[in-house]
Amino acid sequence: MAARNPYVVPALTKHTATVIMAHGLGDSGAGWMSLAQNWRRRGKFNEVAFIFPNAPSIPITVNMGMSMPGWYDIAHLGRDLDFQKSARNQDEPGILRSREYFNSLIKQEMDKGIKPSRIVLGGFSQGGAMSVFTGVTGPEKLGGVFGLSCYLLLSDRIKNFVPENWPNKNTPFFLAHGEDDEVVNFAYGDQSAKLLKEIGLENVTFNKYSDLGHSADPDEIADLEKFLEKTLPAGGDEPASAGL
Repeated sequence: MAARNPYVVPALTKHTATVIMAHGLGDSGAGWMSLAQNWRRRGKFNEVAFIFPNAPSIPITVNMGMSMPGWYDIAHLGRDLDFQKSARNQDEPGILRSREYFNSLIKQEMDKGIKPSRIVLGGFSQGGAMSVFTGVTGPEKLGGVFGLSCYLLLSDRIKNFVPENWPNKNTPFFLAHGEDDEVVNFAYGDQSAKLLKEIGLENVTFNKYSDLGHSADPDEIADLEKFLEKTLPAGGDEPASAGL
């Protein structure tokens, strides 16, 4: 089933940059629109358009096979997750299908005249996992990639999907995870960040937050805001430095 059209919060001034923010399992794009609305109220990122895509409704194994919004099928959550074993059993066709969709959203922004270096892709949980995977393996060098409370998909073979010239090898990646996450174990996120560095990504930041479960909190959102300010500086300029 095709996904519904994304929710869009347009730029207030000249559109020079875009943030694509993908939701988690069972949610919708509307669930994260308040993020952009809060920044709007505070006069932040007026040149940025925010896109909140909606996952299609698909059968989800962990939901007893019943359909719900998801970027790919998933069979285990919480303590049942195993970093090494789960990679072998992940829904590769669904992951690659969603990657194609995410890349199409990037291409649509480029067709509007937005440079890929002024596009940031990110998300929460499943949406974060898809954003990181798409960023690592994507054909365009993006301004940045972020993943909140997520993990690295197809970690045992991800290098098979990386383009030969690896456009995003030194693109800034911002990962953040709560230490009390009961759905995606903190260690799973920590291992994912380490593996990204091991496979050769040169600019990976991993932030941890005490007393935070599978959700976001003000400190994490403040750090994400700083990341966006560095990767998408006002005035339509390129970042002064890739280092964050």
